[in-house]
Amino acid sequence: MGVLFDECAEHRAGTRVHLDRPFDIDASARTHHTLPQLATLVREAAGWLAAAGAGPGDRVAIVKDNHWDYDLLACAAARIGAVPAQLSAHLSGDVLGTLLARLGPALLVTTARVLEHGRKEGTDLAAAARATLVLDDTVPGTLGMDDVRGHIAPGPHRRHDDEPLVIHHTSGTTGVPKLVVHSTRTIIGKLARFESVRLPHIGLRRGDVLANASSFAHGRTFCWTASTLCMGPADISIITTQAPNLADPVLRAHPPTVLEALPASFVRFQPLTEGLDNPFRRVRVVISTYDAVHPPTVRAYLRASRHRRPVWVEGWGQTETGPLTFRFHTRRSADRASGGAGTRNLGRPVPVKTRLRVVDPDTFRPLPSGQAGLVLARTAACALGYVGEDDRWSAKRHGTWWNTGDIGARNRDGSIELLDREVDRTPQLSCLRTEDLIEARLPQVLECVVLAESGRDPLPVVVTADGALDQDRWKEAVRDLPPLREPVALTWDQVPRTGTGKVRRRELLHRLTGRTDTYGSGRWT
Repeated sequence: MGVLFDECAEHRAGTRVHLDRPFDIDASARTHHTLPQLATLVREAAGWLAAAGAGPGDRVAIVKDNHWDYDLLACAAARIGAVPAQLSAHLSGDVLGTLLARLGPALLVTTARVLEHGRKEGTDLAAAARATLVLDDTVPGTLGMDDVRGHIAPGPHRRHDDEPLVIHHTSGTTGVPKLVVHSTRTIIGKLARFESVRLPHIGLRRGDVLANASSFAHGRTFCWTASTLCMGPADISIITTQAPNLADPVLRAHPPTVLEALPASFVRFQPLTEGLDNPFRRVRVVISTYDAVHPPTVRAYLRASRHRRPVWVEGWGQTETGPLTFRFHTRRSADRASGGAGTRNLGRPVPVKTRLRVVDPDTFRPLPSGQAGLVLARTAACALGYVGEDDRWSAKRHGTWWNTGDIGARNRDGSIELLDREVDRTPQLSCLRTEDLIEARLPQVLECVVLAESGRDPLPVVVTADGALDQDRWKEAVRDLPPLREPVALTWDQVPRTGTGKVRRRELLHRLTGRTDTYGSGRWT
């Protein structure tokens, strides 16, 4: 990864990159780049990190505003032999402090805003690192860009394929995220290389215009960066915001043929699908990861495309494993889900690469088709471990199998039906299926979250544009469902979320009820 941009600039130099705002590390403030320009920026950044004291084997923590330059900085760290740890600035100050204490980085690369945010919450983030490099300002006791700019980086450092390459954190929906260590073999050799195959219909083509609206601190985009650049599409558009009015100009200037985004971004951008000149009219492939996207949203994007047969590719996996299953949606299959059948069928395991089994949570004995239990996975792409939490990692390993912490059932065709996270489950119903049904029946609901609370009926939370809900329509929508408590209606911004847009269910439950106890054990979170 340290020479990725150099090699791709040499062999795929025609790719153009378009940004919705300039990189935080680019003094020229350009919003359009060629691959040779990006390769130069990575080499310069490698010089900055070396000048700040980072070297082979050191951990370099990166915490900043959301942008693709997370991966440019990670590649710069890899170039000098360091191990980048990408941490989302969306995390709270105390959580960032905990993660940095586990990492013990030689260098923290961050911004003045992040440091100030930590101080306001009572955490001195810079204290965890041997040195701190601030990208955007002068902060006493830290290095600024004037201290490191212009330094020449040493030659690229090569490491063994099984040595740590990069550290990413999990989403953190149930508490403090885990720090996941991947090697070159696992995240590049097993994951990125698999995505670099030009598969019929869904594979990336040289003439494609690819748009990505993601959380660039997470492992998915690090893998995506490696595979996408090697495939050499015509254009890449980077969207850092979930505000549709800010994303729209870039999308319209470079209408994508391949679109990847966070589930939350798909929901926020959905109003853009409604016009005849919508920016998604050329899309032939849509890619979603991190979490399921509800059927109404899937249908909206597939219908917005004027392509003859657009395909929605849904991947399910975890930071620790990469993708474990794939499922494909077409206009026809999405319409079949219009009654609320949902998108919780995760599809079949990735051929050759992945095996899945469903087991009893108490005995870990395999269960027959149709019976719900813990989903275990076996994959050669499994990470090396958790930083500072060896016992937690060991608890999730069962021989050669990895405990996903999800409750699901195997269908007769071999596909997996996802029911709930083990920690979020309730005996009355599947929270996830119920959410799908409610969203299908109430189009004005942007998102539904069913919260399980021990000893009480599940609590439904509905997100609407104005935080209001028609009670008569609600009663009609849930008339045939198991008992639910009276719904709570909120706006999008009132719901606590992770950097990838997932709902922090335990935090939301605490805000609304003052409690966090659920039916699940939480042993495998």
